[in-house]
Amino acid sequence: MEELKQIKKDFENEIAEINDIHNLEALRVAYIGKKGKLTLLMPKIKEMPVEQRKEFGQTINSVKNLIETNLQELKEKLENEKILNEIANEQPIDITLPLNIKKGSLHPRTSLQKEIEDVFVSMGFSVEDGYEVETEYNNFDAVNVPKNHPARDMQDTFWLDNGQLLKTQTSAAQNRILRKYNGPLKAIFPGRCFRNEALDHSHENTFFQIEGMLVDKNVSVSNLIYFMKKMLSEVFKTDINIRLRPGFFPFVEPGFEMDATCTFCGGKGCSTCKNSGWLELCPCGMIHPNVLSLAGINPNEYSGFAFGLGFDRLVMLKTGLDDIRYLNSGNLKVLSQFGVKA
Repeated sequence: MEELKQIKKDFENEIAEINDIHNLEALRVAYIGKKGKLTLLMPKIKEMPVEQRKEFGQTINSVKNLIETNLQELKEKLENEKILNEIANEQPIDITLPLNIKKGSLHPRTSLQKEIEDVFVSMGFSVEDGYEVETEYNNFDAVNVPKNHPARDMQDTFWLDNGQLLKTQTSAAQNRILRKYNGPLKAIFPGRCFRNEALDHSHENTFFQIEGMLVDKNVSVSNLIYFMKKMLSEVFKTDINIRLRPGFFPFVEPGFEMDATCTFCGGKGCSTCKNSGWLELCPCGMIHPNVLSLAGINPNEYSGFAFGLGFDRLVMLKTGLDDIRYLNSGNLKVLSQFGVKA
């Protein structure tokens, strides 16, 4: 008991001299740490006569509570004093000084994607997400491109060690989305795609597409023409004519190449459209029955169309950029001309 009283007295004397957090922590360790004075005294309860243990236990707990309370109170006091000192010594801010803050803006891809999404949402389409790392099945087999199909040779693909790949086309999401709805659907799914391309003004190894599908009963090519014409007219703020040319794509039948009136010359013919009056825009067509069947949808009951919009090409048409490499360059001098404030 005498030793306990001395510990209490020593602590009260020492804490009175503490004036910073570091010394306070050292004091805590010295008294109630693993090898602190009070901590080492606790096991001595077992050595005492039974009739004295209760009183000693109550006293040692009382001293411990006293130490912990004083430590906490002084810690809060020192921390508050530190904050007040920092505030007092802060350099004043002159709020009258002019600010030169350069605000950022949205990438032309981002702003146009939002615009296109809004147009399709207004026509009842949902906006779905796709994966950038995909399975071979979703990227090829599920869209009617089985192994050894010659169409695979058209895409130089980035393969991963685990057998998966970086998706070469937004069509890789078709099977997953068709299975999600398992029937009627109207959906678009923008995404980044990857191919091992030789870079030039019109080719990039990383590019963006916007895929779209509509599935229901009695869907026809005329539905495809209507929705695409509506989207382009809204984006370019003028009436856009489109035409379809026969084209082969394994996941649609019949398949088409869709062209739009050249927005630079209004269809009169210029260097951009090679004097044809038309700009190649996207592959499209009626969804192949095999694609519907692989997704568990009965092609005898449902039909639909799909399109794969060459989104980067559309961005270039909208902005007037003549080199696709600008879009991934991070060149603020070029891109900031077209950015929309976030």
